[in-house]
Amino acid sequence: MEVAFERTGHRRYATVITLPGGHSRRMDPAPGFDENIPHDLVHYLTEAELGLSSGVFGRAAAGGGGFAETAETPGDPRRRARAQRKLKKREASLGKADRGDMATSEYFAGVCDVAWRRRAGATTPAWADGQSIPPEDAPTVDRILNRLDELAPLWRDLPIGGALTFTWPHPTAAVRPPASA
Repeated sequence: MEVAFERTGHRRYATVITLPGGHSRRMDPAPGFDENIPHDLVHYLTEAELGLSSGVFGRAAAGGGGFAETAETPGDPRRRARAQRKLKKREASLGKADRGDMATSEYFAGVCDVAWRRRAGATTPAWADGQSIPPEDAPTVDRILNRLDELAPLWRDLPIGGALTFTWPHPTAAVRPPASA
């Protein structure tokens, strides 16, 4: 599965998942745009680095995922509705099989987002004041922060229309220039 984080405009981005066979699902706009590192990219790196197969992106690779509502399904409206129902049923099945990966992804993505912003000197949310990283989580957080350090400059330098593209579950990105470049 290919996962792309595409800068689609000033303060906008899309997350695009392309499954084997070329079927794409796109969330545009995606939540949590940030000039330094967008929300979904923090989740991707967290899940790839920790090998979470039942998080957002692992579920998408297995045919479900949080992109169910935005699937681009070709064909007539009845066919699209049927595909949406099938996708939601698949997601429900994957949710039942979750070994706690989704909660782990949410936890570490949140902790790492704040920790990385502190380390980079960026603004952090007020609720994070006084929050610290539990010592037992520090090695895991450091691994993810190192990935964020590698990718943040690539994201910041990305022009509108460009994308960082990954092959799930690998945490290494390829930079795709805008289509007109």
